Amino acid sequence: MKLFAACTLAAIILFVSCGGNAGQTGADGMSAATRRRGPTAKKLLERYMPAAMADGIVKIAIVRNLAVSDHTRQFLEGCIAEGRSLGFTVDTFIIEDDNSRCRELIGKITAADYDGLIISHGDAGFPYDSLKRAAEKGIKIVTFDALPFVDGDSGSGIINGITSTAQDDARLAEITLEEIISLAGKERPARVIRVWFGPGIPPLDQRQTVYDRFVSQGKIQELALVSPRGFAFSRNGTRETLAAVLPLFPEGTVDAIWAPYDEFARGCVDALKEAGRRDIKIVSIDISNDDIRMMLDNAGIWVAAAAVDPGLIGIVDMRILAARLAGEATPDAYTFGARIVRTASLNNSVTMANIGLTESDWVREQGLFDNYQWMTELKTAGKKHLRLSPFADSDPQIAGNGVMRNAP
Repeated sequence: MKLFAACTLAAIILFVSCGGNAGQTGADGMSAATRRRGPTAKKLLERYMPAAMADGIVKIAIVRNLAVSDHTRQFLEGCIAEGRSLGFTVDTFIIEDDNSRCRELIGKITAADYDGLIISHGDAGFPYDSLKRAAEKGIKIVTFDALPFVDGDSGSGIINGITSTAQDDARLAEITLEEIISLAGKERPARVIRVWFGPGIPPLDQRQTVYDRFVSQGKIQELALVSPRGFAFSRNGTRETLAAVLPLFPEGTVDAIWAPYDEFARGCVDALKEAGRRDIKIVSIDISNDDIRMMLDNAGIWVAAAAVDPGLIGIVDMRILAARLAGEATPDAYTFGARIVRTASLNNSVTMANIGLTESDWVREQGLFDNYQWMTELKTAGKKHLRLSPFADSDPQIAGNGVMRNAP
């Protein structure tokens, strides 16, 4: 019996030391499993982003200085999904159009050990001073609709090491105003109620410049200006102010409302429905899944929107940030192309995920800052060495003024 036990123990030792070689490390310091599947994302990050990986993890902060909305959610989801696919840890913060709190948050992020920062939206002027110290510390930065120029003046030069991204705001304004003129279909100028808030919000200011040109050229006749009491109250504030002026304009005297922000358009729909008015059309800027549903539900009112996919913006901003972390040369500025989406071309099966099926020239993500071999390797490694995400079975809650961490 003792002899049998001794033989059994010897066999086990022999198996562990010789037969079970899946976990063995070779002369190159790499396990058999790693040799078979390739290096992990962590190993690749150490190779391609050594400075960021000095503490063993690439940490990205995303600050959205705008109200919680479907558009915000899609932007953040684009950032998060792309960041996680590259092996990054991503924290998201939402500050609801509060520039003072946004400055404070950027200061805290700068003092912390983040490697990269994406900031979305900010009044002209404040991003420069807020981001300068972060850039000097070595944090890589990408902005969206937040101009990192002195006093918001693009002639002053951008902070070194930052890429500023934006939608093509001039083109967004042009195609929406051209749509309104087409809807009016008259020799006279199109009669328009304008919704606007500012100055000081860069994308709205740039859209307003184009609008002013159309007015000066005699293509647009402005009947009234509607402005919410604050940008954070865009929808309800627009509804209230539009409801107050609608009685001044009998049916047939207004061709369209120009809403250069989708939350403005939502408020306009609310006001027109409450007033029982279907004679005025809305043409807007920006689009989301919720917007598509509302456009379809109010097809006779909200007739068109010019837009860029908010998820695509998040994806590309993260790619540009990754390229900066990897030491790639990236532009100081990048502009997303835009197109018009007409409600008549939509149906109940259309979402932001498949809108390209009905809008043939909808901008696609492929080819936008993804032609790096190291990026392909990182994404491939993430798929081969897959583990479950903390949010694999649930939709992460994006809380106002909060933080959402998405570990790789």
